[in-house]
Amino acid sequence: MIQEEKDRLDRLEKLRAAQVDPYPTNVSRTHLANEALEHFSSLLEKKTNVCLVGRIRLLRKHGGLTFGQLQDASGTIQFALKKDVLGQEAYDFFHETTDVGDFLQVEGQVFLTKKGEKTVEAAQVRLVSKALLPLPEKWHGLSDVEARYRQRELDLLVSAQVRQRFVVRSKLISALRRGFDERGFLEVETPILQPIPGGANARPFITHHHALDADLYLRIAPELYLKRLIIGGFEKVYEIGRLFRNEGIDQAHNPEFTTIEAYWAFAEKEPFIQTLEEVLRQVIETATGGLRVSHEGTAIDFGAAWPRLTFREAVIQACGIDIDAVQTPEEVQRAASQAGLAIDFSRCVGIGETTDELFKKTARASIEQPTWILDYPTQLKPLARQRPDDPSKSASIQLIVKGQEIVNAYYHELNDPQEQRRRFVEQQTLREQGSDVAQYMDEDFLRALAHGMPPTSGVGIGIDRLVAFLTDAPNLKEIILFPMLRPVREDE
Repeated sequence: MIQEEKDRLDRLEKLRAAQVDPYPTNVSRTHLANEALEHFSSLLEKKTNVCLVGRIRLLRKHGGLTFGQLQDASGTIQFALKKDVLGQEAYDFFHETTDVGDFLQVEGQVFLTKKGEKTVEAAQVRLVSKALLPLPEKWHGLSDVEARYRQRELDLLVSAQVRQRFVVRSKLISALRRGFDERGFLEVETPILQPIPGGANARPFITHHHALDADLYLRIAPELYLKRLIIGGFEKVYEIGRLFRNEGIDQAHNPEFTTIEAYWAFAEKEPFIQTLEEVLRQVIETATGGLRVSHEGTAIDFGAAWPRLTFREAVIQACGIDIDAVQTPEEVQRAASQAGLAIDFSRCVGIGETTDELFKKTARASIEQPTWILDYPTQLKPLARQRPDDPSKSASIQLIVKGQEIVNAYYHELNDPQEQRRRFVEQQTLREQGSDVAQYMDEDFLRALAHGMPPTSGVGIGIDRLVAFLTDAPNLKEIILFPMLRPVREDE
């Protein structure tokens, strides 16, 4: 135990010896800090008594006068303690028992200091909660980055920028919900524990239900359940929730993350894409106050027109390789080598994964402004319809910004049960060949699909990635309150 902790425990005992409850249950408050500052002139003129509650962030004693800063959720305000006002005994007792970090109730009238600082002169003070550990003065250096994530409560306390990122996140999720609600979508909830992980190509987390003696999976996507609701008669549904993928942790990935998925029966391609653009612009403007944001030194303009490129066109522009001219993984790798590209295809299984890796390392990496990429190869989208004019391409579209996927949508979902079964068999073959992200056969979904699903459009939006762009966060850990981290060993 450090000396500072011992001193705080001594002060706690002094409070209790004086029969002062260091953790009272009732508090009084008339104003938040920002309200007192905003209405300061009126409070000063009318000599209004105010009562504020917050955490002490600073104390400066000058003989019989002490200045402090009180922080609440709205901001920070200065308060002043005067020995002549409180009395010698109360003034001394405050300094003998109070520390920076404690929660305090301050009651009194406002005044302006000689330097013109808006201040509350305390007629009464009351301890609300005693802090037994000191607050960090600041975070600095790479050695403290992980500590910021492990002790997010302290990170939020010391950094207004960090707090603001999560305010933006909250506003964005509310705006997403409002955007879909206003367009007639119904918010629903689907299972997180699933007997078969479906709806995406990803490695799942596995758990075990003891009462049923059955292995279950944390969901990697809600897609198949949401489509079953479309089959059941709902025409517009969406879900906001956590997904779980047992994959690596890096700048753009966290094992648990938040998305919104929405499905719209009888939608047509252009109205569907137009609606996505309208909702996204509405959400971005609500969350940030505008449609232009800065990300890693680049001005991202969500207000300008979003150009469209097909997957094939994007790859040709980026590296000169025509994906229609290569039919096997070996041909893709050979073409990449001839183009002078150093791409590691070792973990790719099948032509779909190999072509996708080529796209990610060339075309996607080169895109900065919001751009729609359409018609991904069918092998990459086992739940999307084929284009009638080109069965090798899927009726899919993604929004790419600064080299990352923000929106993944199918303007025509696959609703042919026989074709869907063929795709699942194809995915199962990839799994047998070693792919750990290929999808599972889902007989329950196929049975539901056989009862008929209307023409449907669907979309998934990665909320974490979108917030990261809008707040210029360097990685996803900055906009997830408690990101996944390596467990700390006992010897650490």
